This record gives sequence, structure tokens and C-alpha cells, in this order.
Amino acid sequence: MTLPLDAPLAARLLAGFLREEAGKFGFRRAVLGLSGGVDSAVTAALAARAFGGRNVLAALLPYRHSAPESVRLARGLARQLRLRTVEIDITPMADGYLARARGASRVRRGNVLARCRMAVLYDLSAAWRSLVLGTSDKSEWLLGYTTLHGDCASALNPIGDLYKTQVLALGAHLGVPEEILRRPPSPDLWPGQSAEKELGFSYARVDALLNALVDRRYSEAECVAEGFPRALVRGVAARIRDSQFKRRPPLIPKVSNRTLHWDFRYLRDWGR
Repeated sequence: MTLPLDAPLAARLLAGFLREEAGKFGFRRAVLGLSGGVDSAVTAALAARAFGGRNVLAALLPYRHSAPESVRLARGLARQLRLRTVEIDITPMADGYLARARGASRVRRGNVLARCRMAVLYDLSAAWRSLVLGTSDKSEWLLGYTTLHGDCASALNPIGDLYKTQVLALGAHLGVPEEILRRPPSPDLWPGQSAEKELGFSYARVDALLNALVDRRYSEAECVAEGFPRALVRGVAARIRDSQFKRRPPLIPKVSNRTLHWDFRYLRDWGR
């Protein structure tokens, strides 16, 4: 099943979203981490449309294990979109902590890298008076394939409601280089990392299931009746449930009349 997407309309709406929401708070510039992958490439292309390339700062944040291809592709896209760039090796920053975390698993080490990168992006946003743009797609959000306060942190995320396969379609429309579109998805947190191998399924396969479970609100039994393997349905549904904490604000116990996130709930631009 190919998920539908009107790419020209989506591009226009998402660029408008960035421009309008940033403008509400007086921002005309944005910063993002450019990794050489399709998600950050599409976010960068949308930002260039929204703010103009010279008002977008693309941060290349390699670690000593990062694939050289990642930096090469990121540089090439930044030139194509005429973005401002800064390249900062996060190895000293990350290794300063990891040297004390002997025996840490690959996942723990990867989370440290993701959070170091986000710390840099937020500092750059303060120095450059800009907003941090998110680069996690809907598939990653629903599967919990993101790092809390790492790659899923942002002020605005233009692709957060697009599944991975839809991001690829939008990227093709926006002129993202074919080499990036064809590149196997990977957070590139350790050598040879593959998102689809790690997850145990392809995005093309799981996006249709996620769409059924979330957008069409099918039950697990209905998904099985539609032809999805029972084990896949159960595993993906469990991933969605188990990662819900990543998609919610911090939990605050209610002890007063008006509690943040419970009764004191306003739009982001409340009062402006």
C-alpha cells in the first residue's frame, strides 16, 4: 500500500507552517542538524522555502564513528539549498562523558550522541536567534525510534505528521538528491547501523500498518484480517504503547487548582 500524499500541497502548507509559527514569536531564522539522511534533508528544503537559504543554519555534527558519506551528502545539500553551515565535531564533548561510562551499551552511547547534538543545536539557536527545527518523522515518533531530549527535541517539526515513505515522496518533489533518497535509513550512531535491520521490518511495510492502527483506528484483529502478520501487528502495537511517554510532556502530579498540562492549557501563542 502506498500512502497518499499531495506533495506540492504538502510542501506549500509545511513551508507556510514554519514561516507563520516562527513569525508569531518574531523569528525569521532557523537552525537544524543536517545529517545526510532524508528526514533532515526534507526539513532543510522546507526551511529554505520558508525563510530563504541564508536564514537557515545547517549544523553538521559528526562524531568520530560517523560515516564520511553523511558529511559529504550534508555538505552537498547545503550548497544546493544555499544554506549557511557550521561543522562541529562532537567527539570531544561526547567522549568527555563516555570515558566515565565504561561498559555503556551501544544504545546508551547513541543516546549520548543524540543529546550532545541537540545541546549544540539549542546553543546555536540562542547565539543566532533562531528556532530549532525537528527532523523526526511520524514513523519514528510512533515506533519510539527517537531519543528523548535528543533527535525528537525541537521548537517546530514540519515533518512530524508524515510517515517515512511520505517524507521520501516529498523529498523527491523538493529536489532532494537521489543519492540521499536511496540511502538506507540510519541514525548513524555507530558504524554500520541500519534502522530497518534494528527495527526488524522495512518502513514501506510498517507505514501501511501504522496508518491502519493510528489514522484509520483499526484494532489489532482488524489489521490481521487485512493481511498483516499477527506477530508484526502485536509487535508494532506494543512499540506504540511502550513509547507513548516520549510523545507526552513531563508528568506532573495534580496538587493545586490549576496544574500545568492538566487545567492550565493554552496555545503556544497564548496572550500574543
